[in-house]
Amino acid sequence: MTAAGGTTGLLTKAPSEADVPVDLSRVPAREAAERELSDPAYHQNDPSLLQRGLDRFWEWLGDLLDKASGAAPGGVLGLVVVALVVLALVGALWWRLGTPRRTPTTSGVTLFEDGPRTAAEHRASAARHASAGHWNQAVQERMRAVVRSLEERTLIDPRPGRTADEAAAEAGRSLPSHADALRLAARAFDDVTYGGRHADEAAYVRLTELDTALERTRPVLEPASPEPAA
Repeated sequence: MTAAGGTTGLLTKAPSEADVPVDLSRVPAREAAERELSDPAYHQNDPSLLQRGLDRFWEWLGDLLDKASGAAPGGVLGLVVVALVVLALVGALWWRLGTPRRTPTTSGVTLFEDGPRTAAEHRASAARHASAGHWNQAVQERMRAVVRSLEERTLIDPRPGRTADEAAAEAGRSLPSHADALRLAARAFDDVTYGGRHADEAAYVRLTELDTALERTRPVLEPASPEPAA
């Protein structure tokens, strides 16, 4: 049978309750999604806080380098050349000055750390270190030989606990022509012993020449004080 109007099969079926879509408002839907996403299973592969911080740092560094390369003459190539020049200068200073350390302090530090040895024994020890290329130890032993030789010649009094600076100052009064060289020798000893510097062959040769020159130099005797008039 045809319905009024002459059309067939146009009658629509009334929707059932199962076909009606669930209408959730925005707030409950968002809360449901947040609860679902808060499950730890969704975040097992997330980067750590440190990794995220490093990513931000590299992004910032990349942006900075991009800006620098745009401002530097020659672009990226010019920036690389500037960086290489800076690294070369830093390396040269590091090689020349040695490892940066705090200012050496020699107060209370003695020149001789082991038992009493003769000047000849210190010289022999210095020569062994020099032949092995151990310039720090060679400089130390040669300076000890210098001071011990001065004590053996009674130019300075043997005194436990004496520092290299004190020995140089005392010897400089009786050997004034070598006062400056003695002061420089004491400074070289302090630099390698307490200052973290590195000696070289030239420093050892200077100390060896000073030791030899001191052996050949006669001390200057202090004039005797005049006797008071009667």
